[in-house]
Amino acid sequence: MSVIKILKSTLFRKIIMSLTGLFIAFFLIIHLAGNLQLLLPFDRAHMQYNWYSHLLSSNILIEIIAILLYISFLVHIFNSIFITYENYKSNGTGLKKDTRGKISSWFSRNMGILGVIILLFLIIHLRDYWYLYKFKELPLDEQGNKDIFLIVYESFKQGWFVIIYIISFIALGFHLAHGIWSAFRTLGVYNKWYIKASKYLGIGFAILLCLAFALIPTIIYFQNL
Repeated sequence: MSVIKILKSTLFRKIIMSLTGLFIAFFLIIHLAGNLQLLLPFDRAHMQYNWYSHLLSSNILIEIIAILLYISFLVHIFNSIFITYENYKSNGTGLKKDTRGKISSWFSRNMGILGVIILLFLIIHLRDYWYLYKFKELPLDEQGNKDIFLIVYESFKQGWFVIIYIISFIALGFHLAHGIWSAFRTLGVYNKWYIKASKYLGIGFAILLCLAFALIPTIIYFQNL
């Protein structure tokens, strides 16, 4: 098989999906560690979160990792679109009863829908925070760092935004629960015990991570009622 055919193959695309997905999942752990600083006492959270944001934007190593992350997101998204389209074509368009529900979970059959919800949230998230921090003039805090903390904190005081945030992380949770297990299987974990372990690992990771993300704006919202 030629290199071009390998690069175009569905298996290769699924391997790339798995690798980029696991990399993004690892990033989410780091991102959560940063967001948890928002729950510190207000003044300490204010200074520390801005310092943390400045560190991320001024360290060359972190900037390189950020570029890899952006590439991973784009590759993951485009590959998911391609694989979803290929699956649609292979399933055919004829009228037939769908019996996949008997042998697969709802979220495993609707990864595309969950992905769209996550993508829409990602666009909103990048516009509200990343774009403002990178390309807009923001007021500085007492340490001379851009004051992104107040923007994040104020957004979490809005009920409608918190609801969108929670819904998005519920979608991400379902996406991760299947995605992590599927990634390990695609990368060659065929042992029956390991497959079962990776399935529960994915579910546990998805619940803990997304619950923690969703609790941060929820706590801040109710603290400011």
